[in-house]
Amino acid sequence: MYRIRMHGRGGQGMKTASRILGTAFFLEGFEVQDAPRYGAERRGAPMFAYVRADRKTIYERGIIVHPDLVVVSDDSLIAMATAGVLTGLTAETPLLICSNREASFYHERYDLKCQVIVFRLPPTTSSRSPRSSSCAGAAAALLGMISPHNLNQAVAQELHTLPSNLLKENQQAARTVFDKLQDFKGIVQRRAKMEIGRPQWLDLPLEVASIAAPIIHAPASSLQMNTGVWRTLRPTIDLEECIACGQCNTYCPDGAISLNTEGKPTIDYDHCKGCLICLAQCPAQAITAQPEQEEVS
Repeated sequence: MYRIRMHGRGGQGMKTASRILGTAFFLEGFEVQDAPRYGAERRGAPMFAYVRADRKTIYERGIIVHPDLVVVSDDSLIAMATAGVLTGLTAETPLLICSNREASFYHERYDLKCQVIVFRLPPTTSSRSPRSSSCAGAAAALLGMISPHNLNQAVAQELHTLPSNLLKENQQAARTVFDKLQDFKGIVQRRAKMEIGRPQWLDLPLEVASIAAPIIHAPASSLQMNTGVWRTLRPTIDLEECIACGQCNTYCPDGAISLNTEGKPTIDYDHCKGCLICLAQCPAQAITAQPEQEEVS
């Protein structure tokens, strides 16, 4: 059985990538499972999707603890323990990363023992990145069990609602990455044995209520979680254009925008998730969005 785990952020298309890969497997005659796993959070939050494929009926269920291949669409997730990118990796598990860096960078920075393979997104003429199709095409190349024809058909089936020009661009992107990674064709080794693992429960000691209650019910504990690391776009306020209407503060779902004594807004970037509701609600159009990496650099 092949077990593939695909990591990304909400909005980057990893759910779609898993569906494209699963459909391509199905067209090759495999039994398939593909599903995403994410919480109720919004764009930018870490999430993953997984694909199982076998020639026989699949009896396994649940998340993949020991993957045969890990695909990463956003390399900033590797350093986030909560994203679980490196969970279950062994020296035999290829790590496929969408990045402009070299593979040696990840070996040195994270002391990885597994094989790291890097691919880049093909250029596009539209504003919509073909990231999901590219990740599916890259995974298909390493698996060595999917033909270019069935990969092309899978992209067409899963993205059939797109305009024809965008669909063709996604098909071309998948094929371009697929062709560039042919040197690694078939390096993914499938495991024959069924995965049976204990769920990752947290064992909490039994405490008397006088001790446990303050820990469980203490206010403002969510402040300890810096959800700003989920952000891919950063809202920026032009205070000269701001009319101090308070709309951004009113509509911010996370309470990350406060108003000073003059009624001007200030953004708490540690907890702003980059949903950009403030941008949509600003009547003065004083809020713009900047790519997070450009803003930080």
